[in-house]
Order: sequence, then structure tokens, then C-alpha cells
Amino acid sequence: MSFTYCLNTSTLQGQQLSLPRLIDIAADAGYGAIEPWIGEIEAHVAAGGTLADLRKRIADRGLKMAGAIGFATWVVEDAAERQRGLEHARKDFELIAALGGSLLAAPPVGRQGSGDLNLLAAAERYAALYDVGQSFGVTPMIEVWGFAKCLSRLGEAAFIAIESGRSGAAILADVYHLRRGGSDPAGLRLLNGDAIRLFHINDYPGEIPAEKLDDSDRVYPGDGIGPVRDIADHLRAIGSNAFLSLELFNRDYWQQDALTVAKTGLEKMKRAVGDF
Repeated sequence: MSFTYCLNTSTLQGQQLSLPRLIDIAADAGYGAIEPWIGEIEAHVAAGGTLADLRKRIADRGLKMAGAIGFATWVVEDAAERQRGLEHARKDFELIAALGGSLLAAPPVGRQGSGDLNLLAAAERYAALYDVGQSFGVTPMIEVWGFAKCLSRLGEAAFIAIESGRSGAAILADVYHLRRGGSDPAGLRLLNGDAIRLFHINDYPGEIPAEKLDDSDRVYPGDGIGPVRDIADHLRAIGSNAFLSLELFNRDYWQQDALTVAKTGLEKMKRAVGDF
């Protein structure tokens, strides 16, 4: 199986670049795909740009639109808030589809601060989100947030995906979040490759305990102690040809030249996963 290397735009968030410029940087650096945030797409439109122009630029630069990062409140307890979350997600799905993408990150927004999540109820809520996404040809990925009090572990996401009753359910995991939440990456071997369509790649330093890690501690793949190669091998073993999306929030990198950061990240990512 082969991976498609993708740039998550959080990696260059601090440079405060427009989405068209980020698309150009991803292409110039040699990536095969881009994963923007919904807010960046909305900002482009608010500034007078069009979705058609963005889609054309992505295609003209030889990139794929993997998907986007959204923050719909799909798993909260309040029914009215969940309904608002589904309407929010509907708009997100529409934007992604208009750009040719097929995936939406669906973290436990609004629920991350409290535990005791009823996983069967969460599975029903994911099914509702999934069904909305399918009307646009976009699949929401249950995102593991290692710092959260619920959905912090790979097993929770797998339970929700299985019990949703949706055979196309997908899970979004992350090198950093697996460490932060305490999940052994070997658990990936129990999944089908189709369940992992995108994986966030990064690394973390060894001197910081897992429970103290912060998003800003993420470093280039291979510059920390994370099991990046093992994760890539697990994905290969289950037949996943996922987008490997470089997602960093390192403030030091945000102070550097954007193209240099993008190129360095791609080179290190390929080396770390064993793709030479």
C-alpha cells in the first residue's frame, strides 16, 4: 500500500498565510494533498474568494483535497445543541465537497471536559453525523483527542465506529494524541484499513511526561521518541493507504520560513515512516 503525504495547515498557522498561499506552499514543497481548517475556507470566502477558485487551484497545483478540520458539537448531551452541531456540520460537509474533499475531522468538541460518556449513545450520535455527511459524499472521522476526558483512547473511537452500524465509519488518530491518551498504537492492527483514511503525523520529546504534553510540544517526525515507523507499519499491515497529514503546532516553526518548514516536515515524515 502507498500513502499520500498531506500538509495540515496548522503546521503553518503562525505564519498567517492565506489559503491560496498555503496551497501553493504544499505543492511547492512536494506534498500530494492538503488538509485545511474550515475556518480558513470560510475566511477565503469572506475575503471575496470563491470555492470554485480554490478547487481549481488545488487541482492545478497537482494536489488532492483530503478533507478539513471542523468543530461541530455532534457528541454533546444536550439534544438541541447536538442539532445545532449537525447543522454546523452540514455546512462543513458542503464546503469540503465543493473543494473535492471527502473527509471531516470530528473531535468530541463541547464534550471534551467531562468524562462518563455513554459510548452507545455516542455511537448513535455519530451515526446521525455520518448520515448527514454521506448526503455530501463526505465521511466524518471520529477523532481521538488524547487530552480529553472522553474519546481520549483509540478503543473508545473503535467502539463508537463499530456500534454506529455504519460500515463506512472512519477513525482519525494521531501520533501525539495516542501518546497523550495512553493508547498503544498496536491496537491499530485490530482495525480494517478502510477505517483509517487519514492519520495525523508528528512526534514528541521524550523528556515530557505524557500527561504534561501540549499541542505546542509537537516536533517534526523523527525528532522525538514517538513510534512513527511502528505506526506506519501497523497501517501497512492492515492495508491502509491513508493520507499521512503533517499536523504540528510548534511555535518555533511558526517563526520560520513557511516553505522551509513544509519541505523539512515532508522530508522528515517520509524518512520517519520508512519511505525513501
